[in-house]
Amino acid sequence: MNAGGANIRNFLTAEAVAVTVALAKGSTPRETGTVMLVSANAIHGTIGGGQLEFMAIDHARRMLADGTTEESLELPLGPEIGQCCGGHVRLELNRVDARLAGQLITQVEIADKDRPQVFLFGAGHVGHALAGALALLPVRTIVVDNRKAELQGFGKDVETRLAAMPEAVVRDAPSGSAFVVLTHDHALDFLIVTEALRRDDAAYVGMIGSKTKRATFKSWFLKNGGTAGQFAPLVSPIGDGTVRDKRPAVIAALAAAEIMTALVKSRAEMGALQSAGQS
Repeated sequence: MNAGGANIRNFLTAEAVAVTVALAKGSTPRETGTVMLVSANAIHGTIGGGQLEFMAIDHARRMLADGTTEESLELPLGPEIGQCCGGHVRLELNRVDARLAGQLITQVEIADKDRPQVFLFGAGHVGHALAGALALLPVRTIVVDNRKAELQGFGKDVETRLAAMPEAVVRDAPSGSAFVVLTHDHALDFLIVTEALRRDDAAYVGMIGSKTKRATFKSWFLKNGGTAGQFAPLVSPIGDGTVRDKRPAVIAALAAAEIMTALVKSRAEMGALQSAGQS
């Protein structure tokens, strides 16, 4: 579940059943612990779609109609239900009472706080498009600009921050953040990227532009105290360089996938290091 606490609170104003993936073996659409909420006329979240989800929704709505408070479903994901995943899922269905509602809201609020942060420096056309793409993903998106007027028109799921010195925002960002630099000023781009590359805990550092801009920045960076090792993580141009399409929406789609991949990889590496330290 990746919607905010306010969204789930609004959903739970109606009677609902919580469908939880209690067990997932083999190839399954979602992992253990995934929750979907079902009311009489709406759903919140997903356990993976397909026949599995249709059956769960049907069972949940029967429970709402007949007053059943809990139920369990054991489902092999094979030809019997029209799916070919080959795994096995156990679903626990529970009518949402005040106690369960509180638990679900707390879980979502904790997940919200734990979302990785993506800082977009520059609120131009690509900044707007990329913020919109990232708003659909389980990340916290913060758009930073030194121009107040440019920070208008973003959706409610995108934070905006007016900063006279945008590069200073990089210093205060939490470990594991992603930094995407696409301002209106190449000199400002260089200052922000330099701050990001000097950190050794960024999940992603990207700069919009061309191969020529990357080469120019590399020369400037090395002359101003940067090292080749620090420069190496920089992604520039952002997005898939093999796709020759400069429309903001296309750049945003490609860059969002690239950023999400980097964040997932970074979190996995951090988790592995923590596990190694505890063993």
